[in-house]
Amino acid sequence: MKCTFDLLTNQAKEKLRLDYRETWWVNVAKTTTNGDREATLHLKRPQLAILALLASGDTPIYPCHVSPRDMRQHPIGTGPFKFVDYKPNQFIKVARNPDYWKSGRPYLDGIEYTIIPNRSTAILAFIAGKFDMTFPYEVTIPLLKDIRAQSPQAICEIGMASESIGMLINRTAAPFDNAELRRAMALTLDRKSFIDILGQGEGELGGALLPPPDGVWGMPAARLQSLPGYGGEVQKNRTEAQAIMQKLGYGPSNRLPVKISTRNLAVYRDPAAILIDQLKDIYIDGELDTVETANWVPKLIRKDFKVGLNVLGTAVDDPDVYFYQNYVCSSARNYPGYCDKEFDKMVDQQSMEANPEKRKKLVWDADFKLQQDLARPIIYHLRAATCWQPELKGLTMMTNSQYNGWRFEDVWLDR
Repeated sequence: MKCTFDLLTNQAKEKLRLDYRETWWVNVAKTTTNGDREATLHLKRPQLAILALLASGDTPIYPCHVSPRDMRQHPIGTGPFKFVDYKPNQFIKVARNPDYWKSGRPYLDGIEYTIIPNRSTAILAFIAGKFDMTFPYEVTIPLLKDIRAQSPQAICEIGMASESIGMLINRTAAPFDNAELRRAMALTLDRKSFIDILGQGEGELGGALLPPPDGVWGMPAARLQSLPGYGGEVQKNRTEAQAIMQKLGYGPSNRLPVKISTRNLAVYRDPAAILIDQLKDIYIDGELDTVETANWVPKLIRKDFKVGLNVLGTAVDDPDVYFYQNYVCSSARNYPGYCDKEFDKMVDQQSMEANPEKRKKLVWDADFKLQQDLARPIIYHLRAATCWQPELKGLTMMTNSQYNGWRFEDVWLDR
């Protein structure tokens, strides 16, 4: 524990090349131990979310005897499965950990994740019985109809994936460092059309946090609709956006070319294509730039993009996760470069508030400011399905935490 948190808080001799969760632990002053079985985290201030962060699937404990450099290529841990092999754009393989701390688990001998970039191809392979389950929340509503028609025995569950689809605009790169240009891009979004095209009406509008009822902290609908671009007046908004662009010198004869970067997965590429189409209305010509999964987050952290389409999955439905990880000035995952000291103070204030109802109001104020400032324009929150063959047993899907149901320690195959 001490080794891990010294590493995560930059107090260790060795360093992680990229620490995706560094801002989760900015409130940890130090870690002390009392013998072999007790560790204490000393916090700089009260933080209600600390137990939820510790319990998250995104908080592994690292081995002290293996360097971060070696962990990148040959990771080890105390989970139910051990790493075997990974080939980019091909597969990930893990095998049962015989030393897992929970007696008798896991049931499976191993898991093979086959990487198929084309979503329709992957679904056809599932229908043909080549896979035991689909990637969690990867099945769109139109594809779900195909599965139910062609593989009626399959078990499918629709839910909120705790994933938001958003537009990334790099504020550090010209001409997107211009606030008026960013406003025009946000105004041109027709959020409902994304939901209608990709989800056939299945999807939710929201701010940064998962909207209710699945989410605990999301803004009420009435307050959300008072924000620009959420009220449904698409044509009025686009007319305003076109006027802004013309004022900046753009128009039908002077269009702005830009690459729209996104991860090479269908759940990213499909909304990126719609975004490109909508930006055409305000004289922006987007070209799709797909990035291999292993390179995606490092590319964003380097700010090696101008405009992007990102799908943000959340490990814990708590404001500290959303805000500290993605929006405060110090976060490496604040990809657009949004930095507002007033907002950072609001985040600290809600984090220390012990009363849930008072905290919720503080959270709504902070989220409202984010959407007003167009920190990372949220397009919509995804609703999608996961499907599995009837032989697969013991699976529990999570509705408000994208990564906490992937241990698969209780899953078994009835064959």
